[in-house]
This record gives sequence, structure tokens and C-alpha cells, in this order.
Amino acid sequence: MQFSEIIGHTETKELLLRAVQTNHLAHALLFDGPTGSANLALALALAQYVNCEDKQHAGEFALDSCGRCASCIKMQKLVHPDLHMVFPVANLAKGKTSEAYLTSWRKFVLDQPYRTLSEWLETTGADNKQGNISAEEARNILQKLSLKSYEGAYKIMLIWLPELMNVTSANALLKVLEEPPAQTLFLLVTNQPDKLLITILSRTQRVAVRAFTDEEVATYLRQHLNLDETTARRTAYLADGNLAMALGLSRSESDQSTTTDRHTWFADWMRTCYRQDLITLVKQADQFDGFSKEKQKGLLEYSIRIYRDLFLWQQGAGALLRLPDDEMAFVKNFSKILTINHIERIVQDLNEAAYHLERNARAKMIMLDMSLTFSRLIR
Repeated sequence: MQFSEIIGHTETKELLLRAVQTNHLAHALLFDGPTGSANLALALALAQYVNCEDKQHAGEFALDSCGRCASCIKMQKLVHPDLHMVFPVANLAKGKTSEAYLTSWRKFVLDQPYRTLSEWLETTGADNKQGNISAEEARNILQKLSLKSYEGAYKIMLIWLPELMNVTSANALLKVLEEPPAQTLFLLVTNQPDKLLITILSRTQRVAVRAFTDEEVATYLRQHLNLDETTARRTAYLADGNLAMALGLSRSESDQSTTTDRHTWFADWMRTCYRQDLITLVKQADQFDGFSKEKQKGLLEYSIRIYRDLFLWQQGAGALLRLPDDEMAFVKNFSKILTINHIERIVQDLNEAAYHLERNARAKMIMLDMSLTFSRLIR
């Protein structure tokens, strides 16, 4: 990927290019950006640039990789022998390390570098399993970095979502960051740096990657999906800088059968709690139990976001909300029957449920317990 393929982020591109040109590039960079940002794309563009054989310049100013040399062609296909990639995988029969999924991963990223963990796990058929970077993966990292670079100036170790490393793999990474092999470049791409070890954070140079602007998202949708101006702007407004969400919304509009509508599910759940319909609540808990682990987590995250919007609406900050018409109508109506204390308690319970779900508690029991609690609170 070339820097020119990434919309916006001029200041970040210039920072990275200047670091290479002045020979001040840190051995470990942490691309810290929200979900749906350009953090992975920027890391891939830098990986291609540092090993480019014919870097493009305008006078003294670095511009981009050439995109034509042997190194760039291999990087663009993610098959360069000096590019090693590590990413979360589920513990399936296929294997527990990234190596077993490289073909799928290359296709996944080349199709679209602005993707989410749940999309990746769905691609691999992870079902109810969660993704993580295992201790076995850490051993592979050490083994790969012990080899000399084949043909490029740098060996590059790109780690997507290092916050999903377990303790063993995180400590192994820390060790190699403390004593990095010569001409090795670590590119860590994270959405949640607060979940990384403090010692890892202290040994990396942070590259802050902002969310896309509405204009940038709309431009991308027009150029890559051929959306009309009105649809592109409306989708960009709802996505609020998250390009992965914008692409998901665009796909949903073109194919309504692709995914279950989270809002419909959430609204039905809340209305059933309000009616105190215990038989239906049990059925909904069974339905929730049958969803994939990532979908369960996604529904809880969505629920928390809607309650945040309810709080903002009640506090008179409705101008801050970016919601489709059906979600906005729900927020306006449901806010009439909830107090601030209700919202605080419900959000606390949703966060606790997400915590227990991460630790493999039975989803049906979590869901049913929340439903009964919310029924009492709401009435």
C-alpha cells in the first residue's frame, strides 16, 4: 500500500516520511487509532516505503514508495519475505498461529485495510470462539526475528491488535523489544493501548492516528463504492469517522439480508423487559446464547452506546447524537421512562456482562440475569 492511497492524514504521513528520511525512525512504532481508522493502512504504507528500492522525492521532500520496484510489488501483495505479520486467531483445528491463516489474512486485508476483529473472525469461521495472540505465536515471532533479512533494508514485524496477546506472548514481545535485532522494525497496530503492558508502551514510539473526518469518509465511499453524494454524506455522518462502520452501513443498505439488525434486536429486548414478558425473555436469552462470541460482544457494546445516547439526550445534548431515524425515535421515547440512576445501573450491568462474557461465562445465564434485573428497574 502507498501513502497516496490513504485519504487525508497528511500530517501523519509527513511525520513518518520525515523520520525515515532523517534516519530518526524508531525501532518500534505503535499506531494508535480508533476502530475503523487508518492505523493499519498507515503501517502497511510505511512497511512498503522503508524497503522501496526507488523512493519518490520532490527535491528534498520524501513523497512515497514507487509502487513499481520488486520490493513494492511483493509488499502490495503482502508476500515480501521480510514482512512478517501477526494477528489474533481463534483456536480452531486449522491451527493456533497466524501462519495457518496467512492466505485468508492477505485476502482480507488486500480487500479492505479498514476492518474490524469481528469481521476477521467471521471470515475464518471462528463461530463462538474469541481471537487472541497465543504463547506459541510469541515463539514464532522470536524464531522469525532470529533470521537475517532476505532482500530488504528492514525485517518488519507487523502485529495487528497486540492488546489481544496473553501474558506469556506479551512478555516475550517485551523481551525482544528491549533487545531488538539489527535492522528490525516493529509496527504495532492497536485500537486499545490501555490494554497493553505499560512496559511495552514505554518501549514504543506512539503514532497517534485520528479518526477519519466526515468529508474523508464520504470521499472514500464515492470513489470506491460509487455512492451518490447524498448517500455518501448521510452514511459518513452516521459512521462518525469509523470507515469500517461506514462500509458496513453501505453493505447493509445494498443487501438487507447480510446481518441481523442490532437495533431491532436491542429494541425488542428492551420492550420485552418493559412488558415483563418472562417467557419471551427466556427465548431471547436462548437466541443470544446461539450467536457467535463476537456478535454477543457487539450487541453488548451497541447496547452501552445507545444508553450513552439516552443519557446525552436527557441532559439536553441531543445535538451530539449521530443516529438513524429509528434509533433516534427509540432514544426519545425510551428516555421518558428512565431516570439517570436507571441508566447508570444498566450501563454498569452491561459492562459487567461484557467482562464475564470475555471470561467465557455462559451467555444464556448472563443475558437472562440482565433481562430480569432490567425488567425490575424499568418498571
